[in-house]
Amino acid sequence: MPVRNERRSLWTWGYVSDEPTDEARRAAAKALSGRLGAVVEPPPAPRIEDIELRAPRIAVPDKLRDWVSQDHVERVTHTHGGHPLELLAALRGEFQHPPDAVAHPRNEDELEATLAWCDAAGCIAIPYGGGTTVVWGVNVPATCERAVTIDLDHLNGVLEIDPVSRAGRFQAGLLGPDLEAALKPHDLTLRHFPQSFPWSTVGGWVATRSGGHYATNHTHIDDFVESTRMLTPAGWFESRRLPGSGAGPSPDRLVIGSEGILGIISECWLRLQKRPRFRATAGVTFDDWASGTEAVRHVVQAKLWPANLRILDPVEAGMNAGLDGRRSLVIIGFESADIPQGPNLQAALAIARACGGQVGENDIAVDDGHGEATGRGGAVGAWRNAFIGVNAGLTIGLGLLADTFETACTWDRWPAFDAAVRERVGRVLRETMGASATLACRFTHVYPDGPAPYYSFSGVVPRGGEQEAWAAIKAEATAAVVEAGGTVTHHHAVGRMHAAGWARQRPPLFGEVLRAAKRTLDPNGILNPGVLLEA
Repeated sequence: MPVRNERRSLWTWGYVSDEPTDEARRAAAKALSGRLGAVVEPPPAPRIEDIELRAPRIAVPDKLRDWVSQDHVERVTHTHGGHPLELLAALRGEFQHPPDAVAHPRNEDELEATLAWCDAAGCIAIPYGGGTTVVWGVNVPATCERAVTIDLDHLNGVLEIDPVSRAGRFQAGLLGPDLEAALKPHDLTLRHFPQSFPWSTVGGWVATRSGGHYATNHTHIDDFVESTRMLTPAGWFESRRLPGSGAGPSPDRLVIGSEGILGIISECWLRLQKRPRFRATAGVTFDDWASGTEAVRHVVQAKLWPANLRILDPVEAGMNAGLDGRRSLVIIGFESADIPQGPNLQAALAIARACGGQVGENDIAVDDGHGEATGRGGAVGAWRNAFIGVNAGLTIGLGLLADTFETACTWDRWPAFDAAVRERVGRVLRETMGASATLACRFTHVYPDGPAPYYSFSGVVPRGGEQEAWAAIKAEATAAVVEAGGTVTHHHAVGRMHAAGWARQRPPLFGEVLRAAKRTLDPNGILNPGVLLEA
């Protein structure tokens, strides 16, 4: 697959072509000022040639220079991930901790040579996919003496398609859109669409246990992984390709979610499916949040397995779906390659109505394989456009602090869990943001035994005080979800950001088991220190 020739953006998600125009940024500032009253004018975007970097602290061996670079642009564009605070730092021209070199191995031999050099020279090695991490997963630690980022963008091929078993073998650096384009002629799809899909990679999905498009059933990349191949400083770690096995703990489970601390994923086999033809979608409103969440629980426990089953609370529905700010919105969507989905939708709607849901005929769309649009009109379409069209660069640097945190808990904990999170986080939001603070929630995924709530917060903070305000909010949010019985992260990964919170969540002995695995696979501890396990 040809490597994308466009430079990554310094200060927003994606590439230079994804950057919003100055006019769009000024329009966003004006709109926010009208609502919040204290938003400042957007600062100018930095020019890459004006950014100052520390000098590289290592020398690249001659034999590696064909694919290892110390170019200014390479080091700048591999410094930050995609968290709002990182994008804000980038917009302000702050690049204090760049990698000392960036490797782009073109094959596994060059990958081996790169990792062997890092190990022998005592250089930190940071695996890099699309760089979309929002949990500080690709950063050079401030205490690190020298570091090499290993970008897998050249290892981006579709190596094999097995149409009989419906599986494909993909290299780790393959971008989401390129994967789907390669599968389309075979009438196949992976159907895994995280919000970072345009810019993220197969290897990144597996390394971070990415959550995708499906709200039920196939929710995480875990559900699609058939086998993995990973290079460690101790050698290759490759699992056998199997549909399932009862032979001991799964080796793939050590790779999935390892976030680059055990090795560098080079390729994997993923389960595929036929492209859907039949679709059915509806938007259901509820007079209150509680009855809507109950409806979602009953639908998912009926095991109809809708592809989309989300609820937006009144704040989220009001801001992004055009509702009145008092009602919740439940979005239900079904799809199939082989079977009309109208009956499944009607079964789900019957459950929703029994819980107090209201849906009009104009809020229902069914496509019986004719290519008709579904989920594009009304409140459902409005929210879809807001979700897909998000661009972090529009609001960065305006004095607005906005971020999210996501979790999951069991249904029996849910009402009390939500109340505890809203009370604790709401209090610190008011203390840091005053009357401008907003806190919204939606379910991104739902399981028969519990939901995955996704909380969004925003508000105005003093310029220069963003880091302090965010740290206070994040600390309270992490404590709230862990102490209430949830997970510190559902699909955004652990990274360095959640390492301490995850240590509180997991069994203490499991941390020791993971450290033992790291000592075996990475004896010198060069791979992504501080991620998952606090350094």
